[in-house]
Amino acid sequence: MSTRHRILATLALGGVVAGCATLMPGAALDARVDAMMKASFRDQGIARVDRLNQDLANEACSEALGRDLPEKLVKQIEAENMKTVKLPSDGRFLGDFKRGEAIAQSGRGMTWTDPSADPAGNGGNCYNCHALAKAEISYGTIGPSLHNYGKLRGVTDPSSPAARPIVEYTWGKLWNTRAYNACSNMPRFGHMGLLDEQQLKDVMALLLDPRSPVNQ
Repeated sequence: MSTRHRILATLALGGVVAGCATLMPGAALDARVDAMMKASFRDQGIARVDRLNQDLANEACSEALGRDLPEKLVKQIEAENMKTVKLPSDGRFLGDFKRGEAIAQSGRGMTWTDPSADPAGNGGNCYNCHALAKAEISYGTIGPSLHNYGKLRGVTDPSSPAARPIVEYTWGKLWNTRAYNACSNMPRFGHMGLLDEQQLKDVMALLLDPRSPVNQ
């Protein structure tokens, strides 16, 4: 087949696909795409096909393609996700900021090659989206800088009653960010079992302990 014929064939095929997409009802097209996605993946190791299942937040935000959701739907998503937030079982929010820094700088975990789904072996991958300590020279900018996170919010003693609102907010944000931002791109660390309670406490210390490199 000549190059010209290949181009014409490609254009013709593209026209047929576009025509089918135009003529096919939205629900039917969604169903076919869903079936195609599920047929294209398989369970392997700890990575299971059920990761493709979407909850209301994932489905609505995917369909929005970056557009604003209706306010009523935003409130519904945030309210449903807020119900999932679990405060620390012992009432203590902060752990060890040194362990928290190691978690924040690690992107390991949850891949099919990992031997276990135990979150104790996972990292938070925080550096990939946020600036953390002043000494860092490489970090992501998808999310806001977290440098001086606690200091900028006036947290000098995280255990004081005055600090409680920002401490609880920070915990909730780490547990399930969509309780505060319906279409947030941040992982829902607690809700999805990506980090366990002690790991979350350690990351909390990284963000809020005045001695942490984040607050220097």
